[in-house]
Amino acid sequence: MDVSMIPLDYATLRVIWWLLLGVLLIGFAVMDGFDLGVAALLPVVAKTDEERRVMLNLVGPVWEGNQVWLITGGGAIFAAWPLLYAASFSGLYLAMLLLLVALIVRPVGFKYRSKLPDARWRATWDGLLCFSGVVASLVFGVAMGNLLLGLPFGSDPETLRPLYAGSLWQLFTPFPLLAGVVSVAMLLAHGAALLAWRTDGLIAARARRIGAVLALACGVLFALAGVWVASMDGHVIAGTVDVSAASNPALKAVEVVGGGWMRNFGRWPLMWLAPLVGVGGSLLAAVLLWRGGRASAFLATSAAIAGIILTTGFALFPFLMPSSLQPGMGLTVWDASSSHFTLWVMLLATAVFLPIVLFYTGYVYRVMRGTVTPESVSDNPNAY
Repeated sequence: MDVSMIPLDYATLRVIWWLLLGVLLIGFAVMDGFDLGVAALLPVVAKTDEERRVMLNLVGPVWEGNQVWLITGGGAIFAAWPLLYAASFSGLYLAMLLLLVALIVRPVGFKYRSKLPDARWRATWDGLLCFSGVVASLVFGVAMGNLLLGLPFGSDPETLRPLYAGSLWQLFTPFPLLAGVVSVAMLLAHGAALLAWRTDGLIAARARRIGAVLALACGVLFALAGVWVASMDGHVIAGTVDVSAASNPALKAVEVVGGGWMRNFGRWPLMWLAPLVGVGGSLLAAVLLWRGGRASAFLATSAAIAGIILTTGFALFPFLMPSSLQPGMGLTVWDASSSHFTLWVMLLATAVFLPIVLFYTGYVYRVMRGTVTPESVSDNPNAY
């Protein structure tokens, strides 16, 4: 097919896929985030085996569908941003492996926890489920923090093969750890909001108290991280870039300047809505949870998640993966994408299949709506 026949130009398609990547990240954080949050809160909110079974059966039937958002995001990166996929999945191999271990423990815990009535057996799996929720939430936040610092990688100028020079422990420096704590507080507050909405009695009451504290901590720590970013060195493209040229990171010059990550907010003031929603959604969720809110608190934590992720994306744009080792070889929206034709074909497929997935997901949640109680769990022979 002649690319001149494609109704959308190359630059527009690149921006659309950048936006779709953000949508997938937000979808994963909102949908699978409450699974991670509930798992992490399991030993804290539930005090008896009956209460823990209620929590597990709240998220057990839907976690697999929710995790599809992560798989879809990985597939979208592979197809739309191949250079980003190569650089991140090879250079961050050990961090990805740690995340994979945490995500593998979760389904095993769901399936095996109730196989034996032994208290020690169940307590062990409860601890592993908590581990999976905390570690996965932490790693996602640490990854976001390292993107703002820049990752120690370069590229072979001839083959564009990524060359990573860092180690696993170099990822866990002060700012990424702060970002990781923000992520943990954000997703645990989201999980607590779901518990406050979809359970009752002592579980819901404890979830509201704990969730209010976590949501407040998320808002405060996110604001603190924003102040830190404002004083941090950021990457800025020097000169002009051909936004419709074939992908080649070596064709640009990049400067590292103080406060560089704040430039987009000055250029497009509407972007300030994202951090305002991130902080405001967190604080509103804390108030709603403290006052006994149910669905409203869950919507507030969802808005906070969207605001926090959008803030990071807006600050980085057009960068996808900055390089601290060779700033000029950092990957951007304009030089890390697939071809014009590939992006167009993928967009057509997305326009067909994404509505189907959203419709099916909505139908599943409608069928499974309602409060999960000890009685509903004991009456269900298929319950975890």
